[in-house]
Amino acid sequence: MTGTDIGGGVAGGAEGGTRYGTVMVWDPVVRLFHWGVVAGCAANLFIVEDGGLAHEVIGYAVAAVLAVRIAWGFVGTRHARFADFVPTPARVARYALLLLRGREPRQLGHNPAAAVMIITLMLLLASVSVTGWMATLDAFWGLEWVEKLHEGTADAILWLALLHAAAAIYESVRHRENLVWAMVTGRKRAWEPE
Repeated sequence: MTGTDIGGGVAGGAEGGTRYGTVMVWDPVVRLFHWGVVAGCAANLFIVEDGGLAHEVIGYAVAAVLAVRIAWGFVGTRHARFADFVPTPARVARYALLLLRGREPRQLGHNPAAAVMIITLMLLLASVSVTGWMATLDAFWGLEWVEKLHEGTADAILWLALLHAAAAIYESVRHRENLVWAMVTGRKRAWEPE
């Protein structure tokens, strides 16, 4: 009964005493981006006053971490790079078919469906940031379409974030791996259940 320690402590085992190690998947930049966006969006949607100074400051902070994450998607660690996780349409379709059959494989990094969600959320974050900034300019001050686009994009982020969280819970149960905790620690198991 030997364990494999891949970059971290040997974790408690599966049935029969099998032990397995963990690997670092989500680096600190990815985790800070993720939780920074969660905190910023929650604060702007539910805590601070719309259009107030705190709302603006939080919005600019979210835009800043988004800019860092986009840059990190080109120069960061393996699983942070867009080249590692942005799927082709064919790969998304194959994964969706397997998912519908309950046969989707566990992925060490992002699965194709999660990758589509991440790119979509990043685009929406960019949109909400730009429209929020536009609303502070004299040229766009008080224009209804800017406000509606900003609010609609913020609502879309909320609903997609809830779907993203539900999918993470589903996948955690399905593959017996706490993905929320993995986004806290950065580590996922290296062991594959049979």
